[in-house]
Amino acid sequence: MLNPQIIDFCTPNLGAESPIDADKVVSGSPLTQLDNRYSDPTDHFHCGIWASTVGKWTIHYTEHEFCHLLAGRVRLTADDGTVRDLSAGDAFVIPAGFRGTWETLENARKYYALYQP
Repeated sequence: MLNPQIIDFCTPNLGAESPIDADKVVSGSPLTQLDNRYSDPTDHFHCGIWASTVGKWTIHYTEHEFCHLLAGRVRLTADDGTVRDLSAGDAFVIPAGFRGTWETLENARKYYALYQP
């Protein structure tokens, strides 16, 4: 059996920009970039680097996601009205079942690790 390799996050390698689904956009014209660095053999666990430009869109999480915001500012607003403002350096978890909006207030970049049950 081969020894699994360590996954490097030091070298930036963000993918091409892609727009958020127009049906989800609340304001702006947000574009995202995704660099998935690792997926486990079961395809339930993923981690990498994600970035977005300014804008706001609806979200409904079916996965659990740990985020460490590296740059920018974002606002998460739950459907119940609870608002969380987060800035570079903040770390947080968005649990499966969360519904609301994601608003990128300043261009943002984050490390993510997510588990899809």
